[in-house]
Amino acid sequence: MPKFSDRVERVSISGIREVFEAAGEDAINLGIGQPDFPTPEHARAAAVDAIEDGLADAYTENKGIASLREAIAEKHRTDQGIDLDPANVIATAGGSEALHIALEAHVSAGEEVIVPDPGFVSYDALTKLAGGEPVPVPLRDDLTLDPTAIEAAITDDTAAFVVNSPGNPTGAVSAESDVREFARIADEHDVLCVSDEVYEYTVFEGNHHSPIEYAESENVVVVNSASKLFSMTGWRLGWVYGSAERVDRMLRVHQYAQACASAPAQYAAEAALRGDRGVVEAMTDSFERRRDILLDGLADAGIDCPTPKGAFYAMPRVPEGFVDECLDRGVIVVPGEAFGEHGRGSARISYATDEDDLREAISIMANAYDAVQ
Repeated sequence: MPKFSDRVERVSISGIREVFEAAGEDAINLGIGQPDFPTPEHARAAAVDAIEDGLADAYTENKGIASLREAIAEKHRTDQGIDLDPANVIATAGGSEALHIALEAHVSAGEEVIVPDPGFVSYDALTKLAGGEPVPVPLRDDLTLDPTAIEAAITDDTAAFVVNSPGNPTGAVSAESDVREFARIADEHDVLCVSDEVYEYTVFEGNHHSPIEYAESENVVVVNSASKLFSMTGWRLGWVYGSAERVDRMLRVHQYAQACASAPAQYAAEAALRGDRGVVEAMTDSFERRRDILLDGLADAGIDCPTPKGAFYAMPRVPEGFVDECLDRGVIVVPGEAFGEHGRGSARISYATDEDDLREAISIMANAYDAVQ
C-alpha cells in the first residue's frame, strides 16, 4: 500500500467538485463562482503584446514585475488609503496561492486558525495542509462574521484568524464597525488577521472596508486577486501584501512552490488595474440585478434567504434533499455543508449566470423545494 503524508490525508476533494461530477452536461450551473463577463479587452491585449514582445518568455522576479506591484500598491492607496510599499506585494498564482503562502508562512504544526463556518472551502483545507488545526466559528443569522465569536475562540495556540468580506459562500458584507473590531483583535491579541478581499468591488449595499485600514500593528495580511475583480479567473493572478517581515516569510514559500506568477497574466493584470474600470461597474450592476431576480424568485417559492450584500452568492435555507432534487431536475447548487458543518441546512447558489438561465433555474428550484417539503 502506498504511504501518504498525514497532512494530505486530512483533506479531501472539494464538495463543490462532487456536485459538478454528479450533474448532467446540460445542467444549469449555479454552483461555480465565476463571472460570466469577458476579461477586459485592454487586459487581453496587454498579455498579447507581452508575448509578442518577448517579455513573457522568462521568469519574472519572484515577487512579480515591478510595474504590476506598483499598480497594485496604487490601487490600494486609492481604494483604502493605505501607504503600501510595492516591495511588500507578492504576485501569486491566483488568490488561492496567496492564501496558501499566507497560512504556510505563519502557522506551525498544531497551531490553531479560526475560520468562518460556513466559509470558503480552502480555509479549512489549507490550514490542515500547513499542519494547523482549523477552529470554525458560526456566523450570525445574517451570515456575517461576529468579532465577539472570533475573540472568544482565541487561545494560547491561536496563530491566525481569517475574515472574508464580501463573503464566499454567503455574499455577506461586514459592517465597518466589525472590520474595526477585527483590526483591534489582531492588535490586542497579537494574532494574525488574514483578510480575504477577492470580491472587494462587488458590493451592492454599503462599502468595502479592510482591517488593514484600521490596524495599528503589522498583524494583518491581505489576500486579493484579479479573478473576480476583473473577470480573470482563468489567468490565475492574485496577490498578497503585509509588512516587510511577513512578506519575506511568505516569499520563502512562494519562491519554492511557484517561483513566479505567470508572466503574461502579470502584464494583463497590470493593464486591468490601470485601465478603464467600466467593466467593474457593469458587472456589479448586473450582479445586483440578478441578485434581486433570485431573491424575488426564492421568496415567491417560500424559500427563506438572507439578503446578500456583495459577491454573487446567496445561501438560502433549504430542507434535506433539496440539493439532490435540484440535481435530478438539471440545476447545480452546492450543499451548504461543503463549506462547514454550520452550513448544513443551506445551499450555496451562484447567480453569476445569464438572466434567462437564472429565471429557468428559479422555476426548477421552486418545484424541487415543493417536492421535498
